[in-house]
Amino acid sequence: MLERKRKRFRLIDVFAGAGGMTLGFSKMSGHAFDSVWANDFDEACVRTYRRNFGDHCVPGDIVAILEDPATQIPSADVVIGGPPCQGFSLLNKNREGDPRKQLWRPFLDIVERSGAEIFVMENVPQLLGSSEHAEIIAAAEMMGFRCRGDVLCAADYGVPQTRCRAFIVGCKFFDPSTVFPPRKTHFDPRKRRGPQLPFPAADGDEYPPDLPWRTVRDAIADLPQPEGTEIRDEEPPLDLHFGRSPTARSIARYKAIPREGMNRFDLQKRAPELTPACWIRKKSGGTDLFGRLWWDRPAFTIRTEFFKPEKGRYLHPEQHRPITHREAARLQSFPDEFVFTGSKTEIARQIGNAVPPGLAARVADVVYLLLSMNGR
Repeated sequence: MLERKRKRFRLIDVFAGAGGMTLGFSKMSGHAFDSVWANDFDEACVRTYRRNFGDHCVPGDIVAILEDPATQIPSADVVIGGPPCQGFSLLNKNREGDPRKQLWRPFLDIVERSGAEIFVMENVPQLLGSSEHAEIIAAAEMMGFRCRGDVLCAADYGVPQTRCRAFIVGCKFFDPSTVFPPRKTHFDPRKRRGPQLPFPAADGDEYPPDLPWRTVRDAIADLPQPEGTEIRDEEPPLDLHFGRSPTARSIARYKAIPREGMNRFDLQKRAPELTPACWIRKKSGGTDLFGRLWWDRPAFTIRTEFFKPEKGRYLHPEQHRPITHREAARLQSFPDEFVFTGSKTEIARQIGNAVPPGLAARVADVVYLLLSMNGR
């Protein structure tokens, strides 16, 4: 039987970072989307994007780029992107007046200039409860879009991480709420939910029955002990599988909480002499600080400083060390063949700031379904 040829669609990725969303749309969802233009302010991110997708990623301030009369935004079917989210983030204590809250405006400007009839905007969950959300929807509706926003948990879609992100899908020719959010493909086995039957996918195939959440064990258990403290001259996955140079005191802290799931409160009980005074004074919250991952659960949110255990639940389930760059990339659902470029810190930032490609791929399924419903 002849393989059916899928139509390809033109894609623009704004605030693209290293390209997690582009990867999900273009290489993890049936290869139906081709990136034709992208942008990011961070030049290290741009280098990584270009290495993986081509030279059409433009570096620089998107506002200045759009104000330049020489800028030409190519036509596209879909515009995706995540305007910098720290203005909404719970981690940002000074959110009032943050200019990063307004970067959705150039995003919608690119949607309009490109002629795209679908857009996907990604951000932190707090966006959906903000006044900015109402402004975004009002502006999009003025452009002729119908919109639907929802919060998706990456673990529900096969990513070994419980990261939650908000997505707003806008469509000019169909109500996106009929197909968004996408049906969950994985479930939390602790809730004892049984698997369901397969169901049709946009391309005529079938999604498999529901599967249990993917775990830390699924993602990283095959990796050997890391070597060295610098990016290695090795083929993936070993190139980014390197360690750190912890102090004797740090190692003592790691060893004081040897069991998976332990955290700073266990450290305080078992070795108060090793516990920072600021942690002892803080009686509540911060349960993930200096925490060990569980082998048989997804990771918690991977952020940009995953190599610092004091920043979150980033200790290996059994080894006395934080997770490596390669382990973090896998927990974000990046395949080993994806090439990161830059320094250790730059690569960590690219990994931690990315939309998990596996999650983006499931959103891409919805976008493809919308395009198919319009006879594209």
